[in-house]
Amino acid sequence: MFDHLKELPADKILALMQAYKDDPRETKIDLGVGVYKNAEGVTPIMRAIKAAEKRWWETEETKAYTGLAGDPAFADALIGLVLGDSAHRDQVAAVATPGGTGAVRQAFELVKMANSGARVFVSDPTWPNHLSILKHLEMETVSYRYFDEASGGVDFDGMMADLGAVTPGDIVLLHGCCHNPTGANLTGPEWDAVIKLINETGAVPMIDIAYQGFGDGLEADAAGTRAVVAGCPEVLIAASCSKNFGIYRERTGLLMAVSHDTGKHKVTQGNLAYLNRQNFSFPPDHGARLVSLVLTTPDLRADWEAELEDVRLGMLDLRKQLAAELQRLSGSDRFGFVGQHRGMFSRLGLTPDHVEALRRDHAIYMVGDSRINIAGLNQTTVPILAKAIVAVGA
Repeated sequence: MFDHLKELPADKILALMQAYKDDPRETKIDLGVGVYKNAEGVTPIMRAIKAAEKRWWETEETKAYTGLAGDPAFADALIGLVLGDSAHRDQVAAVATPGGTGAVRQAFELVKMANSGARVFVSDPTWPNHLSILKHLEMETVSYRYFDEASGGVDFDGMMADLGAVTPGDIVLLHGCCHNPTGANLTGPEWDAVIKLINETGAVPMIDIAYQGFGDGLEADAAGTRAVVAGCPEVLIAASCSKNFGIYRERTGLLMAVSHDTGKHKVTQGNLAYLNRQNFSFPPDHGARLVSLVLTTPDLRADWEAELEDVRLGMLDLRKQLAAELQRLSGSDRFGFVGQHRGMFSRLGLTPDHVEALRRDHAIYMVGDSRINIAGLNQTTVPILAKAIVAVGA
């Protein structure tokens, strides 16, 4: 049997991580992997999470399975965080999943069950795993223009023109905030225009929200998602807790299926539970339990929100520092968009040759499309990166 297996292409980001580890140069800088790091290069456990773990350790009495959908308290808490009052709880079917990736996978599976011919419209560019999962599921994908390389902003006219081709039942995949890999986000009026187009065409929006709190704050980062939920008859939302709670390895996510028709709730919830059963049976609970404890315990929530805000402002300061340093060294405001982007990532618009020269000559590692993880920098390494970018002729 194994003789018939074919070697698969290596994941580019994982390969980049290995190359970085193998590089003996002490001055090397890792801007590739999409994990938050503090100024010391460590991905810390957040204070509120540590406190919640201690409280849960003292009170937990069993390791028995939760339900197929996971702990209801987790779903309630995360739905409140993401959706606010944009939907009533009885309009939202939800299941816990192994991370945001698990939620994305289950959402695509649900789409395929409901409408095997549905096309999925995906931004160009998008998180590579979106495309990988869709390809594995043999679902048709259509790209729509999103990032304007020249300005470093959203090509909104191109986006709207391409989304004009959607038909009833198609899925429009959107990033809730902090677009990965570009860092360029839609404005409020642009969200409204997208909602109007989706409703006119009969498409169904799906939102991947993995960085709430990393951009402009918890409430502002959820505004686009909430507008879509309030304005569209049906919405799928894949939410991740990896970044904003710092619990990457706990694999904590939630898939939400919103319908304004509450009569569809029971059947939708049953289908979501069925998919969990087929793919991994019962979802992980530890991370979900910690998130629900943090969100429902006032002192823990206050401390979590304060630390998350420090993280957000720290990344914003690094963005402004990098943009200013590049302007100082190059004499051009070409990279000014870096200070306008939000979240962990920015796409710099460098060529593959520039990216290779940065790795080869300066031990600076970034993804081949020049996406950088802002959180991989600190105040000391920002000038080093800026100097290297100018040195390679970018």
